[in-house]
Amino acid sequence: MTSRAPRKPSVIIIGTGFGGLGMAIQLKKAGYEQITLLEKEGAVGGTWRDNTYPGAACDVQSHLYSYSFEPKHDWSRKFGLQAEILGYMEHCVQKYDLARHIEFDRAVATASFDSQSNEWVVGTESGDEYRADVLITATGQLNRPAIPAIPGIDRFKGTCFHSARWNHDYDLTGKRVAVIGTGASAIQFVPEITPKVAALDLYQRSAAWVLPKADRPFTALEQSLFRKLPAWDRLYRAMIYWKNESRGLAFTRFNRLLDIFARQARKEAQAWVTDPHKLKHIIPDYRIGCKRILISNDWYPAINQPHLNLITEGISEVDETGVVTATGEHRPVDAIIFGTGFKATEFLSPIKITGRQGVALNDAWADGSKAFKGITVNGFPNLFMLYGPNTNLAHNSILFMLESQFQYIISSLDSLARYPGAAMEVREDRQTRYCQVVQHSLENSVWDSGCTSWYLDEHGRNTINWPGFTFSYRFSTRAADTADYQFLEPEAGR
Repeated sequence: MTSRAPRKPSVIIIGTGFGGLGMAIQLKKAGYEQITLLEKEGAVGGTWRDNTYPGAACDVQSHLYSYSFEPKHDWSRKFGLQAEILGYMEHCVQKYDLARHIEFDRAVATASFDSQSNEWVVGTESGDEYRADVLITATGQLNRPAIPAIPGIDRFKGTCFHSARWNHDYDLTGKRVAVIGTGASAIQFVPEITPKVAALDLYQRSAAWVLPKADRPFTALEQSLFRKLPAWDRLYRAMIYWKNESRGLAFTRFNRLLDIFARQARKEAQAWVTDPHKLKHIIPDYRIGCKRILISNDWYPAINQPHLNLITEGISEVDETGVVTATGEHRPVDAIIFGTGFKATEFLSPIKITGRQGVALNDAWADGSKAFKGITVNGFPNLFMLYGPNTNLAHNSILFMLESQFQYIISSLDSLARYPGAAMEVREDRQTRYCQVVQHSLENSVWDSGCTSWYLDEHGRNTINWPGFTFSYRFSTRAADTADYQFLEPEAGR
């Protein structure tokens, strides 16, 4: 292929969460100006826009759960709250002049690769069409609420909603409430609503390992030091990073190290929960780390409240006035709140993505989602994913992984710019070999210890987590190796 004068490709980014905004900022810094961000809602923020339930907060420390290139010195707490995190994202939009690149209320329905022009054609639910050389997806893994198919739920005459679509118009004060699920969201909102409600039925399928949260407000002096001594701010961030990173060994290689945390969780539960029945069922029976470890200082005190009923029987159905358990007991409630998480393994759904030769991404992933470095997929030229398969973490900040992906994608686009009109596609053998190594590494991890979790897809394959250190991922994504790709000229018209 003959190299021609560089021309920076045009880019469409789907989503304006941390991935989409950070990618756009870094692209602009690298000289890319033909950028369009398509956002399905009317505001930026992704999961931090959607999850406004009481107590919503991050479980990664504030200084690390923010862009390394845009430090915030005045975080109010060690672990950021939802409104403050969203405000930080809105600040980034303003500072880096992203608003003019964003098209709001543009829910993407289809994305098809046109082999004759080597462009991606993106269609929205409202009928708009966009074209660009490159498509970058930044839809995240925690954006589509998962609601279990409980018989009769449509018959319920009370109020019903998912935690990610919190109904702020409904006053829970004095109400009888059923909460279904005890995941990361429930851990945060249950303690907030328990003092308000008359009775709370908490339906637990399996208990979660819950550790204390080392959270507190920053003092004015600390905030001043972060602002006046940027080097201290960066050192503080680095200390958090390496402390978190050290836990990677426990999750991936030396699982017995996690037993230390299990003992700590048991001790906390025994200190707060006095009801023998609750204490028996609130401690998990699976190895710690197999599912997501949660952090909270008020979960166990909430569980111990006499008007909170911990129910471990399954749900048979829901009728007009309440929930019927598997044992046949009818429990009347005024409201049902789902804390049942998200469809994390259904990457990019419900967007219909079609690659080269008309291959649908759902068909290419029929036996499980897979991608080279979690970013590119064979058969889908010029498509790059942020937070793709096997890039999630259990021990550190996903923003560190995202920034590694930003760097890799820009390196790829710089290579692509040297061949105007061409499209780059990862070679099938490189993708296959990479995914085999990842899956082999996961065989030795705690996530392979036998429990059922949202890390596993319908085939029992872990398509979510990265099985190593974040610094090793960063090293592997420091630059795109063109030997991993084939460059395709536009096909002749048919």
